[in-house]
This record gives sequence, C-alpha cells and structure tokens, in this order.
Amino acid sequence: MRTIRGKLVVYFFVFVFLFQITAISIFISSNQLMKEYEDSFGRFLLLNAISQKSSELYDHTMNIVMDRNPSSENEYFITKRVLQAEKDRLANSFTNANDIEIKNYLNIIETFIYETELTVGFVLKDDIENYTLHLEETRIAATYIQESALEILDMELTDYQLFYQELQKRNESFFLFIIFLFISTILLAIFFALWFSKGITKPISQLSHAAQEVSQGDLLGEEIAIKSNDELKLLGDTFNNMRTNIHELVSEIKDQSELDQLLKEMELKHLQNQINPHFLFNTLNIISKMAYLEDAKTTSGLINSVAMLLRHSLGQIDKLVPLRDEVSIVRDYFHIQKVRFSERIQFELKIDPSCLDIEIPRLTLQPLVENAFIHGIEEKEEGGTITLEIYQTEHQIIIEVQDDGVGMAKEKVASILSLSTEAEAHVGHSTGIGLTNVIRRLQLHYQMQKLVEIESAHEEGTTIRLRIPKKRDNNANPIS
Repeated sequence: MRTIRGKLVVYFFVFVFLFQITAISIFISSNQLMKEYEDSFGRFLLLNAISQKSSELYDHTMNIVMDRNPSSENEYFITKRVLQAEKDRLANSFTNANDIEIKNYLNIIETFIYETELTVGFVLKDDIENYTLHLEETRIAATYIQESALEILDMELTDYQLFYQELQKRNESFFLFIIFLFISTILLAIFFALWFSKGITKPISQLSHAAQEVSQGDLLGEEIAIKSNDELKLLGDTFNNMRTNIHELVSEIKDQSELDQLLKEMELKHLQNQINPHFLFNTLNIISKMAYLEDAKTTSGLINSVAMLLRHSLGQIDKLVPLRDEVSIVRDYFHIQKVRFSERIQFELKIDPSCLDIEIPRLTLQPLVENAFIHGIEEKEEGGTITLEIYQTEHQIIIEVQDDGVGMAKEKVASILSLSTEAEAHVGHSTGIGLTNVIRRLQLHYQMQKLVEIESAHEEGTTIRLRIPKKRDNNANPIS
C-alpha cells in the first residue's frame, strides 16, 4: 500500500530531477559558449604572439648580421624554437573555413624561419652576398607575416561579430527559456498541488459527509468508495465497516428490545389471565391424587395433563427448552382435547426421536397446535384431524402442524406472515399466546426472517411448517 508520505517523497524527487536536468542543460550550454569564446580569444592572442616573435626573430637575425655575438645567436635559437612552437599551436587551433589562409600563413612562417636560418648560416660562413640576399628575403617574409596576421585577425573579427550576434540571440532565447521555465514550473506545481490535494480533500469530504449522516441517525447511507491506495482508503473501509457494525448493533438492540417487550406482554397476560396460578397448580395436583385414590383414572389423567400444561406455561418464557418437552406438552394438550371432544377430534404424531434434543424457545409447539384446533377444526361440525410431524434434513429440523380444517384465504396467510395487528388478535385460549407471537419470537431468536411457512386453502386445511436450524448462525444479518 502506498502512503501519503511516499507520494510526497516521489513528487519531491520528480521536481528535483527535472530541475537538475534543466540546470545541467544550462550548464552544458554555457560551457560550450564559454569554450567557443575562449578558443576565439586564444587565437587572437596566438596571432599576436606569432607577430611579436617574428619581429623578435628578425631583430635577432639582424643583430647576428651586424655583430656576431654568441648571446645574440643564443637568443636567436631560443626565439626560433618559441616561434616554431607557436606555429604548431596555430596549426592545431584553426579548424574552420579559414583553412586556406591559415595554411598560407603557416607556409609564410615556415619560409620566414627557413630564410633566417639561411641568413645566419651564410653569416657564419662570411658569405656576404648570400646572407645579404637572404636577409632581404627574411625582411619580406616578416612583412608578409604581419600583413597576413592582420588579414586573419580581420576575418576572425568578422567571425567573432557573427559569434557575438549568435551569442545575443542565445541570450535572448535563454531569457525566454527562463520565463517559460518559471511559468511552466508554477503551472506544474499548481497542477500537482491541486491533484494531490484533491486526492486528500475529496475522501476527507466524503468521510465528513458520511460522519454527519451517522450523527443524524442515518446508518444506511451509500458506502464510501475511495479509489486511492493509501491510508485514506483504509480509513474509508474502516468507516464503512464501523457504520455497518453500528447498524447491525442497533438492529440487534431493537430486536432484543422487541423480544423483551413481547416477553413482558406475555408475562403480563399470564398475570391477568391467571389467578394465583401456583396455588391452582398445587390444587390440581391434590385433586389428581385424590381422583387416582378414588379409582377415577381418567379424571386423574385429565387433571395431570392440565397440571403439566399449566406448569409448562408458568416457566420463564425467555428460556430455551428441549424439543421433547414441547412435544410432551402437546401430548398433554391432545389428551385434554381428546377427552373433551372424544371421537370428533383425531390427533396423530409422526416424530423422529433423534430430533428431540434440540432446544427451542418455550411455548412454541402448543400455541401452533391450539391455533390449528381453534381456527381449523373446532369450527367444523364433523371435526377433523391434527397431525404433528417432526423430521430432519442435513441442516434443519422440520416441524409441521397439519389440520384438515376450514383453511385460510391467501390474504389471511399473508396477514399472519407479515405479523400485522389484525393477525395478533387471534390468540390461544390456554396460554394467551398467538401465532404471530410465536413467529416473531422465533425470528428474533434465530435472527432469520424465513423460518415459518404456511400452506392453506379454503376447506382444504392448513399446514404450518417451522424450519429450525440445527446450528444457529451467529454471523447472520439481524432482521429488521
């Protein structure tokens, strides 16, 4: 992941690199101009030095002719070597269009040196006629050297003038380049500053707006999408996760609050509908024992069933119980209704014993069976059959309560599944717990929406199917 600090370092080195390239280019260009200027000025000095040494060599030659002094001869040879060296330097310094003039000039110098050598040589042999002749040639060559030097200097000055004009043009171009570099640098810096700041301020603005939404209670806003790959993206993803977690936590709190409210309402109904239920439970136990002692076994069994149903309903409604306990209560309820309605009502149990160890919320099955009896069978004059079937799949325990009663219309089924207030009006007679209460408690406990299925048709009966997960999914999204 790239960091903001890393980006700043990269941008800084890019700018430094660009400025270094520009500075090196300017330095190389300046050095090239300076070298051309030094070469031109050096040629001026070299031509001037050759002219002076030519005059000195001619003077030393004249001194040897006039006076054969060893010191004059020594000065002559020193000056000649210097002039020869300067001539060689001149031959290497001119590589432009003046090559012909320079070659002629070098030939004249060579001739001049040669004539001085002949003159000195004939002086040493006392050949007056020859050294006089070559001394004149030496003077003429010296004169040519001076004149040729002036011509070459004139040509060099002409070239220098062109060089100076080009230098001025380069100076103007360099000035324009400095202005262009200054403006382009400012524009480039502004562009990078805006681009870089946008990459920081835009995500911060999104985070600020999203935080304001959260502060106003909106936990379902659009997720923040930050395209950069730095700390801001991590901050945005963390904020999205935080908002989602807060929303899930609030939903769980609301669900738990609703469940607590349902439990309190059920407890209140118990208190309202029952007069000293513990005293009544103990009294029923005594009556059951007395009926058994009096050999009224049917009456004793009926009282035991009522007592067990009452005892189960007195338990803490927010506690889980094994499914076998719920089935046992249904058996007691079946016994009570069987005694009451005799052959008019038939009950069937199809239960897989391996499914009975799972724990479910208390008072789940009996209200479903009672709902099938009250709203399905009781209204039919000829009676009917209620079937409780429990079996399992790979991941679920399936509980089905079936009746062949009057059935329900589709609107009624939809009203129950939507947990409308109209459906809440239909409650059981024994516990005061309705079908919608059971459905909602299951949804809140398992944090799943589609736990209950209802299949019904008019005059064709009703099937209520519960799909209880074998393992509760703690990662499931809270229902709303």
